Amino acid sequence: MREIGFCTLEETCPYLKDRKIRTEYKFIEHCPKSLNEELIYRGWRRFGCYFSRPICEGCEECLSMRILVDSFKFSKSQRRVIRKNERTKIILKAPQISNEHLFLYDKYHRFMEKKRAWKRYDLNFHKYFNLYVDGAMDFAYELDFYIDEKLVCVDLIDIFDGGISSIYCFYDPDYRDFSLGKFSLLSEIKLAKKRNLKYIYLGYFVKKCQSLSYKADYTPREILRGTSMPCEKLPLWEYDDASCANFRDD
Repeated sequence: MREIGFCTLEETCPYLKDRKIRTEYKFIEHCPKSLNEELIYRGWRRFGCYFSRPICEGCEECLSMRILVDSFKFSKSQRRVIRKNERTKIILKAPQISNEHLFLYDKYHRFMEKKRAWKRYDLNFHKYFNLYVDGAMDFAYELDFYIDEKLVCVDLIDIFDGGISSIYCFYDPDYRDFSLGKFSLLSEIKLAKKRNLKYIYLGYFVKKCQSLSYKADYTPREILRGTSMPCEKLPLWEYDDASCANFRDD
């Protein structure tokens, strides 16, 4: 295992345009599952061999969030999403790269560029591999969703002994009536229940960021506190009471 750490300079925050962000990185080659899970538990996010977390002075808007799987109950609206996808085929496999993956990724991000003014990056095979395939080891997977034999959604995840880390999802906007973004997360929860895993790690929740605010719909949940504590001290995951009050079973 080889590890290198570094930090970025301040740049425009991708979540809140009036803020600046500074990010701490770890490059870990051949990262074992146990270390990956420990870093996710402490609020880091993995993309390829890179782990990152925000270290923005005076800002605590990025909150690491996890769903409590055992207590999670599917709402009426979530059950409707599941019913809409009764014929959607799901395949769990190691992360892969293909022309089909790149085309779907590009189509999704062109759509989000118009819908929510996302900054779009052109990903070739090499860049996609570095972000979503490299560093897979024995814990990284993707959920592939097919409708009428067509790949319509890819959901990248890490599976640990204690839970699932939800990394990234992209889907075909032509099939948005199937609510594939929601269905992919609900499929993660069903998979975690089947395997008796305790948590779904959702990454960061930013209340004022429309692209991340959807995470408030998933309860019960916990929020990570104390990410700035020294490494020898355990951070604290606190039950988020407000989540139940904000939840609407529509």
